[in-house]
Amino acid sequence: MMPTTDTLVIRNPADGAELARIPVTAASEVAWHTADALEVHRSGVWSSAPPRARAAALLRLADLMQRDAETLARLDSEDAGKPITECRENDVPGAIESIRWFAEALDKQYGRVSTTSSDVLAFTEREPFGVVAAILPWNYPLAMACWKLGPALAVGNALILKPADATPRSTLHLAALAEEAGIPPGVLRVLPGTGAETGAALAADPIVEAISFTGSTTTGRKILTAAAATNLKRVSLELGGKSPQVLMADALAFGDHLIDGLIEAAFLTAGQNCTAGSRILVHESIHDEIVDRLSRAAAELTVGDPSDAATQIGPVIDAVAADRILGAIDTAVADGARIATGGVEVPVVQGGRYIAPTVLTELPANAEVLRTEIFGPVVTVQRFGTRDEAIALANAVDYGLAASVWTKDIDDALAVARGIRAGLVSVGTYSEGDMTVPFGGWRQSGFGGAEKSLQAFAQWSREKAIWVQSA
Repeated sequence: MMPTTDTLVIRNPADGAELARIPVTAASEVAWHTADALEVHRSGVWSSAPPRARAAALLRLADLMQRDAETLARLDSEDAGKPITECRENDVPGAIESIRWFAEALDKQYGRVSTTSSDVLAFTEREPFGVVAAILPWNYPLAMACWKLGPALAVGNALILKPADATPRSTLHLAALAEEAGIPPGVLRVLPGTGAETGAALAADPIVEAISFTGSTTTGRKILTAAAATNLKRVSLELGGKSPQVLMADALAFGDHLIDGLIEAAFLTAGQNCTAGSRILVHESIHDEIVDRLSRAAAELTVGDPSDAATQIGPVIDAVAADRILGAIDTAVADGARIATGGVEVPVVQGGRYIAPTVLTELPANAEVLRTEIFGPVVTVQRFGTRDEAIALANAVDYGLAASVWTKDIDDALAVARGIRAGLVSVGTYSEGDMTVPFGGWRQSGFGGAEKSLQAFAQWSREKAIWVQSA
């Protein structure tokens, strides 16, 4: 295996300062790692270990993550520009919970026995694929790693993680903790690199039998194509979103909880979140009041250095993203939109790109900003008159990841929740649910499986039917 000479330069989005230089894993190195991982898997050192032994090792990993929680939070905050408080209170605790939940759920899985004649025993069981891979996004580096690592390792696979180009450091630290926890060498390996080389090599590798990806729809299509052209590996994709928040006529009955929910949905991680509630659909009777209260709340958010515990909105990931977001705002205004608040850059730290939380109203129905995932702190507000109009607006995009419905009327809640074409709909709140709830998008937001819940085990294992004929 010849080491690569290329490096990733990791920069802090807060100020553009260099944080680290990390070697890129070349395609030739990927091939070596997958072959070696296959030998590790076939040795049975992990795949044949009793389920409770694997669970115990994963629980030790969770304990070590808890010990190093502040380090993990700092690494994600620095690499992704996420507010440190968000990492401390949400991302890292959620990642630890993922590992513990899947470890504890492992021995709660059962096969099935078929009804047959008395001289036959027919049953099914699940087994690991062998070598599997996961390609991670930059916006939730540690959390998404653990959503995938938990079930993939629990069922006995050898897992290769490819972190996003910009945010590899927390995942590398996680791999070190896994070794410390007693997970055998080679069972988990982290391969930093670019999507174009390292990620593409994993997608096309014939040894990798299952791959999970979280990121853009464009890249997801490339992974699916590569899998189809090679060994038809199992593919699961969690892709983009353009999630609606539907406010029925009685939504104001939720009081401050409503505005807090709208703000969190729209601006968490500076809107760089696949489930961001970036389209607010409001009944015409409360439209003006919602725009006023939402705009005032957005304007009061603290835009600042992500290392400051008081910061609520940090920088966007890089200059390319900033220019794209600002360009989308300019295009929306040219199309006739009104900026209720925001729409400008905020000078915070030299070298970083900070964009004020932005609320756009009075958009024409064909405005591009209503259909395209902006992936930034930008939310649009549209009005509707009837329940059917609300559902039609909610479904007027190619995505189908998540949605929220705000009403206390059970008939409206059920009708709208059932009418929206999305994999997850929350009512009376903005939520992705806890670890017991499956997470996966419809249409161009997802393909091939669900994250979280017991359903996640199905991504990382395959069912075998066994037919035993007695003599």
